[in-house]
Order: sequence, then C-alpha cells, then structure tokens
Amino acid sequence: MFSSRLPADLRRNRIADALAAHSGELLDLTESNPTRAAFAYPAARILGAFLDERALVYDPASSGLASARALVAAHHGVSVDRVMLTTSTSEAYAWLFKLLCDPGDEVLIPRPSYPLFEILAALESIETRPYPLRHHHGWFVDFDALRAAITKRTRAVAVVNPNNPTGSYLKRDELRQLVEICREHELALISDEVFADYVLVADEGRVATLTGVEHALTFSLSGLSKLIGLPQMKLGWMVVSGPAALREQAMARLEMIADTYLSVGTPVQYALPELLGVRSEIQAQISRRLAINLNVLRTRLDPHCTLLEPEGGWCATVRVPHVRGEEQWILELIARGVVVQPGYFYDFDAEVPLSKGLKPLSPSQYYTRLTQRLINAFTAPTAEGALYEIDLRLRPSGQKGPVATQLSSFIEYQTHEAWTWEHMALTRARVVSGPPELRRKIEFAIASVLRQPRNRAKIA
Repeated sequence: MFSSRLPADLRRNRIADALAAHSGELLDLTESNPTRAAFAYPAARILGAFLDERALVYDPASSGLASARALVAAHHGVSVDRVMLTTSTSEAYAWLFKLLCDPGDEVLIPRPSYPLFEILAALESIETRPYPLRHHHGWFVDFDALRAAITKRTRAVAVVNPNNPTGSYLKRDELRQLVEICREHELALISDEVFADYVLVADEGRVATLTGVEHALTFSLSGLSKLIGLPQMKLGWMVVSGPAALREQAMARLEMIADTYLSVGTPVQYALPELLGVRSEIQAQISRRLAINLNVLRTRLDPHCTLLEPEGGWCATVRVPHVRGEEQWILELIARGVVVQPGYFYDFDAEVPLSKGLKPLSPSQYYTRLTQRLINAFTAPTAEGALYEIDLRLRPSGQKGPVATQLSSFIEYQTHEAWTWEHMALTRARVVSGPPELRRKIEFAIASVLRQPRNRAKIA
C-alpha cells in the first residue's frame, strides 16, 4: 500500500529500545538542540520581533520577501537576486533534488556525513553514491574515489562544510579540484554551510563558504537553526553561485518550485532584522560552550581512545578500542547512563581512521573491514553504474546494524526482534564457507529460529 521510497522496517532498533527502557538519569552527549542547552537567549528582543503588524497581511513572495532576502544577501556579501529563502536546509535539499534530478539520477555525498541524505534523496526518487573522506593527520577528500563514483546518472556533488560529524572544512586546493570536476562533468555543487560560523581551529587554508565559486553552478545552504541557535524559527536559504547564465536559469526554476509550495512563513521574515541582530550574542555563548566541551574531552579522554580533532561545528568524533562491536559499546554506555551515537549512524567507513603503525586487529574489527571491502568490490563504480547492486536490508542485526556481527548477536536479534518477512528470507540462507564446527552452529541457530512457535493470528 505504501511507497517504496519509505523504509519498510520502521521498528525501533536495539539502541532506541535500550534508551526507552533505561530508568535512571542519562548524560546525553548527543544533545544538539541549542534551546535545551541553558543558553541565555534575549527573549524580549526575539519575541518582540514578531509583533510587526505587517505579518497580519498575506502577500506571498515565492523566493521570499525582498526585505528578508536583502538581509541574507548582505550577510553573505552577494546580490539579492542570488538568494532563495526556504523553511529549512532539508527543504532546500528537496528543492535542489527536484531542480537537478530526474527519478533514478544520482547525487554524490561524502562519507561519513549527514545521516539524512539518503532519506531526503529517496523521497525524491533519486540515489545517493558515497565518496569517502579519509583521515590521516586530518580529514581529506579522496578524489580518486570521487571521480570513480561519477556515472552518466550523476547530477551533483554535495559537500558539508564543515562536515558533520568530522568537523573538517574543505581546503582551498580541494575546492579547486571539486570545481574542476563539476565543470568537466557538468555537475552542480551543493554546499551545506550551516555550521560554518563555528570555527574551532584557525586555518588559512580552509574554505569558509562556497558563495564565491564562479566556474560551476553552486548552491550554498544555511539558515537560522545553527546561525542563531533557534531551529524552531524555520527559516533557511540558499545562495546560488557560478556562471551567470546557469545562475539565472536555476533561479527561475527554483522560483517555480517555491511558488508551488509557498512554505516560508511571513512573520519570521519580518522578524529577521532583529533575529540576525542577536546573532553575535548567541553565537558567543555557543562558541564558548564548544571550546569548554572540547577542552574537557581532550583532558579527560581515556588514553586508549583517540580524539579525531574537529576544525569546526558542534560534533567530536572519538575512536574507541576495537574490543567489542559498535552497538555493544553504545548499549554498555547506556547501561552506565551515557548516550553517544554509533559511527555507523554517520556511515563511517571501517577503514577510517587509519591506524598508526602495525597493530593487531580484534575479530570484530577484522570482519568489519573484510565485509566492507567485499561490499566495495561488489559495488565498484563503472561507467554504466555499480558493478552489482547489493541489498543490505537483511543485516544480521537488523537493517541499521553492522554487516558483520557475532553469532550471539545474530541469534539474539533473530529470536527476539526480527520480523516475519526476515524469517521468511532466512529460509533461503545458506552458510557459504567456514570451519565445520562454526558452520554447524550457524545452521543450528537458523534452524532453531525457523522452528520456534509462531503466533498464527499475528502472521495472518
């Protein structure tokens, strides 16, 4: 009955179940809602900004009110005819996917990065293809892999600057290569810059914004959510850059899309002068908190863990010892009252970060790397698209779990959490290779799961 653009399995995962079952206090290190972080917002100024009587008149402007667009243009140092208002960055992505892609087309996205890319793309009936960010004394774009990922269906390259969660900015040489690639293949460049103001490390080589790109059609996204720490205000925007003719064509088509939805609220647009006026006051508080938190992390982190130093943004990435699987780490921390996010939530590659010298690998790390390399080999990009399509919905620990898992975790999931359709698929499962004793254990586990009593009424 429902669209295939939405996930078939909407059940909570084991991490969500553990959080729901936890009865004590939690130290939530994943909290990113600034309105819950005890900042002192200038309430009178913010609320007073919404008393403008002009907000009582409905006078729709598809690209946004001229006065509001002028403020955004001044903020970025561009002309007003290059600014389009949206309700959020997510909506901006949706509009750009409509603008640039037909169903089945592709957008290249960084990995690791923003976890909503895939669902936003799926809702527009397009595909995402990852290009890797590598870590070796800092993060960098793997341009060989990026070029290899381009197919005849590729329409755009997305960057997040600074990246979420790595906190890495594009460097000037990287931007130059990206622009050259986009020109060569006639691709658009989409830059998510919502965290751009939150610089943690000074670096003259970093790129603060892509609004100055001249030789490739480029869209720079931002908004009030992070700029002033007020996501509930629901105002975002995009700045269009690149060759003048392409800019004009893009803006004309974006205006048609925007006119179809007319989604941006009038009150927040009239309130924008005052909201931008409190930017420095709010950002100063957020920046101080980020500096304090980062310093605490640096000084108190267990010596067996490694902080992958962020350059900006609100996140920090920590590498932990490979003595247990990611999900096991998360569940154990929740049991101790601490909440963090797993790396697979951001699609971290098992090869990132690179190890420093020769070190023995734990079984979980070894098989995670092995399966990732198998997947990379099977899905290697060619001029005609991926070599093979791989369906990973039947992961041994559920759709969002790791591809490689311990047998005990597999049995636990299949016995207590798996859906009927997963058990139906399990009837076709075969052990391809392995030591005889392990093969017998796996076959016995599968048989036990398939023979367990069923609720006939529920299945019917």
